[in-house]
Amino acid sequence: MSDAVPEKQGLPLATLNVSPSLSELWLRGTEFFGCPIAILGGAMTWISERNLVSAISNAGGFGVIACGSMTPELLDAEIKATLALTSRPFGVNLITMHPQLLALIDVCGVNNATHVVFAGGVPSREAIRKAKEFSKVVCFAPALVIAKRLIRNGADAIIIEGSEAGGHIGPVSTSVLAQEILPEIREVPVFVAGGIGRGEAIASFLEMGAAGVQMGTRFVCASECIAHPKFKQAFIRASARDAMPTIQLDKKFPVIPVRALINKGTEEFMNTQSRVAIQFANGELDQQSAQLEIEHFWAGALRRAVIDGDVEFGSLMAGQSVGMVKREEPVSHIINELLQQATAALMLRTAQ
Repeated sequence: MSDAVPEKQGLPLATLNVSPSLSELWLRGTEFFGCPIAILGGAMTWISERNLVSAISNAGGFGVIACGSMTPELLDAEIKATLALTSRPFGVNLITMHPQLLALIDVCGVNNATHVVFAGGVPSREAIRKAKEFSKVVCFAPALVIAKRLIRNGADAIIIEGSEAGGHIGPVSTSVLAQEILPEIREVPVFVAGGIGRGEAIASFLEMGAAGVQMGTRFVCASECIAHPKFKQAFIRASARDAMPTIQLDKKFPVIPVRALINKGTEEFMNTQSRVAIQFANGELDQQSAQLEIEHFWAGALRRAVIDGDVEFGSLMAGQSVGMVKREEPVSHIINELLQQATAALMLRTAQ
């Protein structure tokens, strides 16, 4: 990204308290992203936009724009707006099932994006090849066999994300994925995500071989985040056990698990599944119509929660680390606290 834009948020890099041991452990990650702190901001739709992304990058981490369902025109505007707020590297997260994926990749290329992160499925060889023409490519891998296939297809780095994460999740925990994949993948940097809320956990994953970590939930209550005050307050009040995955009531109607804070909307979703199943059994709905009604239940619910503050019926996507979110504070404070915790943990282990 351009280096002509002055620093506008975050700490001057000279003031970051990154210990030599921490710098050494995540050197592969910091070199890959071109930043002094190998912490990626998780791409959260409606949340990971210009303000939060630039704040994370300005604080020394690596912000990532959540493209979500944006059109190419909207993504172009968002990248340009982010460039106006930071001179430091940041990435763009693209959903592989987006109908205009190749056009979105073109937008990233026109704006000289240095890193493209593919999420929401396994990207095609064509998508990876197209993005690699101008950027480094990062892909999510839910299993070792998929990680190896993505690397063969050209992925420059891998993110493994456990079921403790917020939003759409897989079935395997972060700790198990880390044990399965980190010892086996050496060709490219591997970043760990899901349920990470403190620096001690970051240090542990780095010692296991991770090049860095990705964190989303921890940044939702950043001062720079545009989320509605009611949305932030829901996070501050919540505990880990409040962030639960959606439950599928009938195997005939699959539900993709989404981890979010339980609210009235969650209860109504369960009621909707039950009602639809009964209507299908009674012949009032065919299977396709019933499935669509279930899938469309949450349409627009995340925006209603994040932007409009509907915390009763909106979708409050949150990882289990939400219990470690205690207050609203600047991104720079969050990152400095994580650095202090990670450094203290490493010093303690060295002393022992």
